[in-house]
Amino acid sequence: MAGNSEEDPITTIPSTAKPAVQSNTLSIASGGVTLSARHFPATHDELTSAAGRPCVVLAHGIGATQDSGLHPFAEAFAAAGADAITFDYRHFAGSGGQPRQLVSIPGQLQDYQAVVDHARQLPGVDPERIFVWGVSLSGGHVIRVAARDRRIAGVFSLTPATDGLPVIAGMVRDHGIRYALRISARGLADLAARLRRRSPVLLPVVGAPGELAALTSQGAEAGMFATAGPTWRNEFAARLVLTVGGYRPGRSAGKVRCPALVQIADGDQSAPPACATQAATAMRATVHHYPCDHFDVYPGAVWHERVLRDQIAFLRRIAVPRAEVRG
Repeated sequence: MAGNSEEDPITTIPSTAKPAVQSNTLSIASGGVTLSARHFPATHDELTSAAGRPCVVLAHGIGATQDSGLHPFAEAFAAAGADAITFDYRHFAGSGGQPRQLVSIPGQLQDYQAVVDHARQLPGVDPERIFVWGVSLSGGHVIRVAARDRRIAGVFSLTPATDGLPVIAGMVRDHGIRYALRISARGLADLAARLRRRSPVLLPVVGAPGELAALTSQGAEAGMFATAGPTWRNEFAARLVLTVGGYRPGRSAGKVRCPALVQIADGDQSAPPACATQAATAMRATVHHYPCDHFDVYPGAVWHERVLRDQIAFLRRIAVPRAEVRG
């Protein structure tokens, strides 16, 4: 495992992404719903083998949408010689599924696999060089996907949420038991609404410190709104808070056999860095540390260029066509 601690953001280096990258929309079937996706074909053949081009599948974190900062990452991969696909989970944005704004972790994992399977069938794509990319909640999802699908060629896990239990414990520590009971009551109310076939009881994704929301650390609200796209809504079905503590994708990290890049924000107030480090160790991942918070890695934020540069370097290292690899 390689560990690197970044000392300062390189804001003077030109962006790896190129605005001229073209894209087209895709509709992908997953578990009886249709997912809205966007395909960014590679702009050159530097990473192309006789079997085709590599492809990176990207999805966002809790309640977020592909138009909320994912496209610049996808454009950068396309400009580096790999196809890229971004998509929205079921229940969000242009994807199908009722009710709206429901974060279904099993459903999202199924969606990831459906898009991976679709990528393997794209003309010109090498089905054995599919990479999964996730951030925050989906940074944990990609660990689970790669642990189950041994054909995955590599993992990009950015500021990952790899263990829900410490997140819940931290909420109680920072806000107190009364806060935890209040937010749990919203979750129970949402479950009751489901049983009565009523509309979900919603919670904000981000809020100011002390507000009832999924992410309430200092700067979370401003960080999310800075990257939010037109389809994003600051709300999700509250039932998630009752089960997220039991979602511990980091426990699957030891089953990942492909190369992995884990990028950890050492000041992350939303996804515990210690848990990400444990998962990275179990995967024997390449690790980069950044002295920043959870939302400082998105397009327009001060650490985005450094994070993106490290991802492209990792891609170029592990996606080289096999016939061109030298010992």
